[in-house]
Amino acid sequence: MREIFSKFGLQVVDLTSLAIPKHPAEDSLEGFDTFEDNALAKARYFYEASGGMPTFGDDSGMCVDALGGEPGVYSKRWSGRDDLSGAALDAANNEKLVKRMRQARKEQGEKFRDTGRYVAVAAFKDLRGEAMCRGEIEGRVLESPRGHEGFGYDPYFEAPELGGTFAESTIEKTASLSHRARAFHALLTALRAEGRV
Repeated sequence: MREIFSKFGLQVVDLTSLAIPKHPAEDSLEGFDTFEDNALAKARYFYEASGGMPTFGDDSGMCVDALGGEPGVYSKRWSGRDDLSGAALDAANNEKLVKRMRQARKEQGEKFRDTGRYVAVAAFKDLRGEAMCRGEIEGRVLESPRGHEGFGYDPYFEAPELGGTFAESTIEKTASLSHRARAFHALLTALRAEGRV
């Protein structure tokens, strides 16, 4: 995020630097069926929590064609393992991904496609109102991981524009070409044109 915002000459102030503690209510912010609604819920919540500072929020996930768009907005909690977090949760989600892809390959035969996309929606709230933009990057979903960078599904998502998986990409390349970069670049460009950032 800092890399993306720095291109606009903007400094990111995060929750830690504002001394805004984590609150249990945050766990229910991603309760909607669309990336747009989830991103707006976060921007609205933290706008209030920060005392009305201009606030950005986002939501993202991977949508796999062979799986009917799953995991989608449920990407982070797809495995259903509420007892896990961090790398352990990523491993459980990726285990489910590989299992479902192999199952889909068998069931769909020649119609099977390993294509998908990473989707991100960036939302913004300030005194003048709300705005949001969507970003996507197309690619292939792998059944074997490649690379050691990133998090989540990154070792399993290969994007031709990155020249490999997200886990093989550099921070600089990801910050300019990823779904999140595209969403925030579009949003920041629109807000800058309106004189809001």
